Amino acid sequence: MSRTFVGWPAFPRAAEHATRDEQLRANVRRATHTIRAKRDALVAERPDWEHLRDAAAALKDDVLAHLDTYLEQLEERVTAAGGTVHWAADAAEANRIVTALVRETGETEIVKVKSMLTEEIGLDSALEEAGISARETDLAATIVQLGDDLPSHVVVPALHRNRTEIRDIFVREMGKHGRPAPDGLTDDPAELAEAARLHLREKFLQAKVAVSGANFMVAETGTLCVVESEGNGRMCLTLADTLISVVGIEKVVPTWRDLEIYLQMLARSATGERMAPYTTTWTGVTDGDGPRAFHLVLVDNGRTRALADPVGRQALRCIRCGACMNICPVYERTGGHAYGSVYPGPIGAILNPLLKGPDDPQTASLPYASTLCGACNDVCPVRIRFTDVLLELRSDIAEGDARVKHPAEKAALKAVEQVMAHSPLWNAAVKAAGKAGVLLPPHRKLPGPLHGWTDSRALPDIPKESFRTWWKRTDGGTKDGDTE
Repeated sequence: MSRTFVGWPAFPRAAEHATRDEQLRANVRRATHTIRAKRDALVAERPDWEHLRDAAAALKDDVLAHLDTYLEQLEERVTAAGGTVHWAADAAEANRIVTALVRETGETEIVKVKSMLTEEIGLDSALEEAGISARETDLAATIVQLGDDLPSHVVVPALHRNRTEIRDIFVREMGKHGRPAPDGLTDDPAELAEAARLHLREKFLQAKVAVSGANFMVAETGTLCVVESEGNGRMCLTLADTLISVVGIEKVVPTWRDLEIYLQMLARSATGERMAPYTTTWTGVTDGDGPRAFHLVLVDNGRTRALADPVGRQALRCIRCGACMNICPVYERTGGHAYGSVYPGPIGAILNPLLKGPDDPQTASLPYASTLCGACNDVCPVRIRFTDVLLELRSDIAEGDARVKHPAEKAALKAVEQVMAHSPLWNAAVKAAGKAGVLLPPHRKLPGPLHGWTDSRALPDIPKESFRTWWKRTDGGTKDGDTE
């Protein structure tokens, strides 16, 4: 059974475990520092980079403000080009639609283009339950699948693995799913890539059905676009008889010309390349060229929830470049799995709570998985203000009625609120705290259920005298040698 993030522990627990893994931390640090150095060099080549960011953000905001109009236009154009459009409100409905479409073809093994959305909805597991094997074709996604692993980065899903680990996975697992790894395979990158190429070519040539996502959808023409580095996606998109594209509703752009902005930014931000080696576009079906049937499954799965948040909706601008992960000091130390989602790093810390709501314990912890250093704000090509959204989400959790709060915590905070609103009570509480401070143990840990607060915080000294008492005693600070 394909692994999923269902039941993953909350970020604090997962991060505590991940930060103890020295090999993981070394792998992640090496990869993220390499990518971001390449990104910085190529961004510096563009004197208009900040103008591109402005344009990309403004265009995305226009799309989000008129999303219904653009989606209706997209459906009309895709249908006119010979495709079929399906609408899915959530993951379960999307999985039912895709499973039914594959079953109609009679095929039991399909190929897939790397897609974060299909990971988000758990499509591979749903297909597996229906007796359908979905084989990943992206090199990194293949490594993750063969290793019975989970993705840890939106661009490089196997970023947490080093070459030796990948070689071991290929040798151990490839033969169970098709062509085995060559004898004597080493961890040389060229040899690993060739082993994957030979293994996957059988899949491309045999598969009649392919599933993809899309980086962008053009409302004006009904065109979909996939950006990749290897060409494996293009093999899926052109060789299969039936193509099923599963795409989030926020991926639409108004016109063909609008692609120009994002294609100049995506590869630079994602992998430090001027342009991705493979940019594939397709519009419906064409006789004698490509798939004979095309289905587009448009998925909401919480996106309209995020759209309704006036601050959080900017997360839907995201073009999945991963630049925020590559710069994040928290991600660098924990890796992606600690976030418990296919979307890790700063974008995961804001997007997952927006998509799922505040009542899931794993999701509710994510807005705190940040130092608020703002580095993610600086590198985001579509100018998402991560820190603004993180602070809003923290406020929602702290001041709202999220069910993740412990009943005792809610009661305690309510009691503090009432005491602080009543001046005589507050003054009495402050005096009592000063007297109680001397009774605290030397290691300054709070007793009983309160210890959780001091396990990760240094409890400050509690003064015996409050500021108000001192002020009154000294007539506003003018006694005892003080001067105005």
